[in-house]
Amino acid sequence: MRLAQAIPVVLGVVLVSFLLTRALPGDPAAYFAGDAATPESIAATRAKLGLDKSMPEQFLRYCGDLLRGDLGQSLSTGQPVLDELTRRLPASLELTLTALLISCGIAVPLGVLAATRPGSWVDHLCRVLVTAGVSLPTFFTGVVLIYVFYYLTGWAPSPLGRLDFIYIEPPTVTGFLLIDAALDGDGETWAAALRQLILPALTLALFTMAPIARMTRAAMLSALSSDFIRTARAAGLTSRKVLFAYAFRNALLPVVTTLGMVFSFTLGANVLVEKVFAWPGIGSFAVEALVASDYAAVQGFVLCMALLFVALNLVIDMAYSLIDPRIGFDSK
Repeated sequence: MRLAQAIPVVLGVVLVSFLLTRALPGDPAAYFAGDAATPESIAATRAKLGLDKSMPEQFLRYCGDLLRGDLGQSLSTGQPVLDELTRRLPASLELTLTALLISCGIAVPLGVLAATRPGSWVDHLCRVLVTAGVSLPTFFTGVVLIYVFYYLTGWAPSPLGRLDFIYIEPPTVTGFLLIDAALDGDGETWAAALRQLILPALTLALFTMAPIARMTRAAMLSALSSDFIRTARAAGLTSRKVLFAYAFRNALLPVVTTLGMVFSFTLGANVLVEKVFAWPGIGSFAVEALVASDYAAVQGFVLCMALLFVALNLVIDMAYSLIDPRIGFDSK
């Protein structure tokens, strides 16, 4: 049922992304023909790209290519868009998921402690963290971390991509360097990939901690003030059981919703972190494609993100059912 509801969303994304890319300023044919191009060479380039056709013809041709699994060729890199996305998406996912693991490991316990001790130093620390997280731009945080841990102390490696040039990438299985290096049994490469990942992941984690900690604190305060919590305490249940078995479990639903929103936003908006750390992800690829009016690359990126969001919504729905069995897919 949920998959059927996602089909109109994907079709709408395909149509909107096609129309928006055609509305971008600049002429890609003139851009790729070069500065010394003549009107004849520009017209030939436009015909080669299929831009001399009418909009309906271009859209039908684009849909036909999608049905064949062909996302077109990136004019910026000269490579098929599908190959570029397949190569770059695991880099962005590895960075985003690592950042979320760090932020959840800090923000969720901090939010729970702040809710159980309102007005204490833990509560004030949570508020400071939330304020700093939403106030500091990610590129500023990244530059500060590079300055402190790479330039001043030398603890971190050079912020140039996913792996230092002295190491050889492990055979690609999942595209996640940490997983592929572990599968290959190469502990040295695994440690090197982890060192490269720490600073950009911390940069994103500091940004994503704020909404997770704030929602955890608010959801826990709401749950702890509920009637069923007072009833559980009156029944003589231990504070630990009341806190984790009842309050925290009921507070998980809004936290999971926030986590899904943060993940989707971070995956599409981590381009600044990717630029600062020269991380070869899909965010930097999309920005370069926008600058060059690379229609195929932009459309492929938007379609990829739409499919990821649909898959994420399905995962969140399944998480809801696991947290609260009363919530099923039929109620959606």
